[in-house]
Amino acid sequence: MWWRDEPPRKKIVPKGGIKAQSKRGDFGENWWAKKWVSVIEGFHVGGRLQRGRTYARGGQVLSIDVTAGKVSAKVQGSMPKPYNVIIEVTKLTEAEWKKVTAALAAQAAFSAKLLAGELPPEVEQIFTDNKVSLFPAAAKDLKTNCSCPDYENPCKHIAAVYYLLAETFDRDPFLLFRLRGLDREALFAKLHAAEPVTSPAKTATPAPGEPLPTNPAIFWRIGKLPTDLIGNLEIPKVMAALPRRLGPLPFWRGEELFLESMETTYRRAAHAGATLAGGETLAMTEPALVTAATSRRKRV
Repeated sequence: MWWRDEPPRKKIVPKGGIKAQSKRGDFGENWWAKKWVSVIEGFHVGGRLQRGRTYARGGQVLSIDVTAGKVSAKVQGSMPKPYNVIIEVTKLTEAEWKKVTAALAAQAAFSAKLLAGELPPEVEQIFTDNKVSLFPAAAKDLKTNCSCPDYENPCKHIAAVYYLLAETFDRDPFLLFRLRGLDREALFAKLHAAEPVTSPAKTATPAPGEPLPTNPAIFWRIGKLPTDLIGNLEIPKVMAALPRRLGPLPFWRGEELFLESMETTYRRAAHAGATLAGGETLAMTEPALVTAATSRRKRV
């Protein structure tokens, strides 16, 4: 074929491409993201996976869209026009989803964790017990195509999308369900429909509240503030706790890692807030900060 005889072209580095959060080593942090990578690599689908890692980390992937049973992506290669990548995954049937969701609903702890955005490892076993798989069970469950002229499938463009999908699943495990044919909202609806109906618990009648004062002046009076209104000031041990719970931002395009940038911002905000509020109580954990804050107040 003509493209085998041509010398390899240098890839075009695009601006604004999706950059993998992983700079080295494995892709993904949670078990389901790592399982996706191990499943793909376990199929031994070709020799382009390693180059796909480089493409994923270099921002060559321009866009990814996950729909029911299908992933559509654009990847910049050596030609001016980006390549179109399609990855199709076998969807579960309605009957198969009915069995799985009934089994999930029977385990209240699983439903609670799913509602909280978590994916317990035991969920995978529930799929297996019902003769189906959450992840592609074999290479035949994946149908891939790329508009590039590479004769090998998957090519490095498809492989790059595989690895970026791991980081996408890392933050939103429900995309795995969508890829198998069931959206988050539909999943919760099926879980709710499969839950056993229970009688509402009787609630005690609340005690009457304290009557409001009839004198408006007394109502609007601030009164004496407690001495411990602010409480103890401490620098948080874990910075950017909420963003860390959300996980890596999918399809990140910045030069710096999102979580690292947020941790720096939170740390600066915590120090600035502590300084404004006094800062003396931070002597145990941030002596240098308190010293600097005290000297600044003296100069003022």
